[in-house]
Amino acid sequence: MATRGAGPLTRREVHGATALHGRRRWRPSPYVVFGGLFWIVMSLAFWRVPLCCDFGQHAAVVERLKADLLHPRHPMADLPGAGSPYYSPYTVAQGVFARVTGLAGWEVVKLAGPLNLLVLLTGIGRFVKVLTPRRWAPVLALFAMVVLWGTRMAWWSGYLGLMSMTGNLAYPSTFAIGLAFWAWAWAGSLAKSPRGVVAYAGLGALCGVILLVHPISSVAAVIGVVAFAASARRPFAAAWKWAATAVTAAVIAASWPYYSVFSLVGDESVDWIHRQLYTEMPQRFWLALIGLPALALRFYRNRRDPLVLMFTLDCAVVAYGWLSGHYTYGRILGLTLVPLQFALAVELAAPRPWRRWRTALGGAAATGAAIGFFTLQAGAVVPRALDPVGFDQPPRWPGYEWAVSRMHKGDVVLTDGYYPTRSLPAFGVNLVAPTWPDASLAEEARNHRLQQVRDYLSDESTRAERTRIVRRYDVRWLLLARHQKVPEEAVVVAWGPRTGEVLARVGDGHTNRNGTDASDEDTNRQKTP
Repeated sequence: MATRGAGPLTRREVHGATALHGRRRWRPSPYVVFGGLFWIVMSLAFWRVPLCCDFGQHAAVVERLKADLLHPRHPMADLPGAGSPYYSPYTVAQGVFARVTGLAGWEVVKLAGPLNLLVLLTGIGRFVKVLTPRRWAPVLALFAMVVLWGTRMAWWSGYLGLMSMTGNLAYPSTFAIGLAFWAWAWAGSLAKSPRGVVAYAGLGALCGVILLVHPISSVAAVIGVVAFAASARRPFAAAWKWAATAVTAAVIAASWPYYSVFSLVGDESVDWIHRQLYTEMPQRFWLALIGLPALALRFYRNRRDPLVLMFTLDCAVVAYGWLSGHYTYGRILGLTLVPLQFALAVELAAPRPWRRWRTALGGAAATGAAIGFFTLQAGAVVPRALDPVGFDQPPRWPGYEWAVSRMHKGDVVLTDGYYPTRSLPAFGVNLVAPTWPDASLAEEARNHRLQQVRDYLSDESTRAERTRIVRRYDVRWLLLARHQKVPEEAVVVAWGPRTGEVLARVGDGHTNRNGTDASDEDTNRQKTP
């Protein structure tokens, strides 16, 4: 279409739908396309894996909140739950949802998987945009994060490789890590363009929520915020505003009524569990080191690069965990890899033509991704029915619907089986001895309960001793492995179709002999010096 005015002839070209509206048609970015496909594939991969691992613990938390939102009981035992760090803003929201919808705890946790993944993916997208405007960088960062780990399984909450995602997507740690990426993006934008103090206080509120949702992941989240604050051109000019971030985070965390997050500082009850995080580290994480040259290049360009500072501080915390014996700090190892993976992604998203060193780096990254995917991660997204090779698959634990269908919520079960102690609480029943340490129960009391279970199941136990334990803890059911002897006073009710485990009924559902219940006795035990 040509127009003639006072000047020379001009032409304006109009294409397609814009001929009517005069506007450019929106096209999705590469990250929207590939991130959306990833969300669909991983959600389906997560849904096909049966309940396993720590899923029962998190579903149990929702069940207790559904039963009593303001004063929930211990997640796994018939005990008070005051002070348990499992009762965070995230799980309380799940408890409210369960009460409104009537869904079971395990159903709510299952539904949380795709939601957590959405928070994670959007957080990654925002974070990478702070690092670079390159359109393909978020796509490469996502795939580097889920594939470039190692050649030995790292299956822990907060470790977000493809395989571990099939079990961990619904956990609070995944939600907290997604929020951490949003916090880093927020901090990065403030470091580039300082704003009013309200923006810094808002970032502090987000950090406070992360601290409450998953305290150990918040260590890495705060490190990232500090790294961006230190990377600003004039870091001390806005120091008082960053102080507002810290104060707001502390106030939010201190105001939470369910538990005191600050009481967890120095807690050693779970350090023994996390010691294994430091074993076989090279095998678990070596592929991420492919990003080290890219991170070194960022250091060469800018001594205060935020990814470099983040990686350095993360490594310092991990080293402190090893040297001090507080092995729980090793839980941030999964996020320690992020600077390596994302620095690599940013470099490989550079427009072509590439120099030789970048071509070599891209070749190394492609080779590492293939090694990581085909040796460890492929089974997460390739179902066994379509697997031509025999990839390692996610765990498939036995189900316990056959047992819990005969129980009532709140019933107490005595068992020492690995699977049932981690699965049964998901359905609202209680254990005599909780599987994991919890701040709401003194470790001395938990260990005493574990010993009581061992005493009951001992071949040398007498009927009188077993009766005393049953009455003390108000035990209603036994769930025994097929090699364990069924006590003479127990009545066998059912057998596990897959494992051959035995469900037997014992006790009469009454309190113990002296008129108190087990929760009273364990509360007194905690108060005893």
